[in-house]
Amino acid sequence: MNEKEITRLSKRMSNWLRHNPEAIGLTPDSAGWVPVAALLKQAAAHGKGLSRDQLGAVVDQNNKKRFEFDESGLRIRARQGHSIPVELGYEPAEPPPVLYHGTGERSVGLILAQGLRPMNRHDVHLSLDLDTARQVGGRHGKPAILCVDTVAMRRDGHEFFVTGNGVWLVDSVPPHYLTLR
Repeated sequence: MNEKEITRLSKRMSNWLRHNPEAIGLTPDSAGWVPVAALLKQAAAHGKGLSRDQLGAVVDQNNKKRFEFDESGLRIRARQGHSIPVELGYEPAEPPPVLYHGTGERSVGLILAQGLRPMNRHDVHLSLDLDTARQVGGRHGKPAILCVDTVAMRRDGHEFFVTGNGVWLVDSVPPHYLTLR
């Protein structure tokens, strides 16, 4: 599969596993897992068939690494970004002193006034490095990067979680922990 095909399938899978599983008759468990066999069967039943090899290619080769198989390889889920109710089960983790959030320049004023909120997702997504934050921000127009003071947040009782693809999650970031880079 080429990169364009992987991206196309990844977007489709994001919809099914993060936002709209009922669109093809899936019922994720409380942690967001669905049986691989059910995903393949329901995708085919809805005219969007894909093979187990194609599914594996999306999990292994997608540059965002949004999806994961469980240890058995029999279940799949999105690692983060859900708008459906899920409890992903990540353990609290010690973040580096600064994490980054990429956004569009036009959103900076509101974010600096109100902080970062998950909006229609479960958590705020933060990046470990500037390049990733810049790429994320670029999806929303001219990119702007906000720095998150994780030391102060941890001191004040906020918990951070990290996914298997290196995305840091937090429930929100009040404005006094943010600075514009």
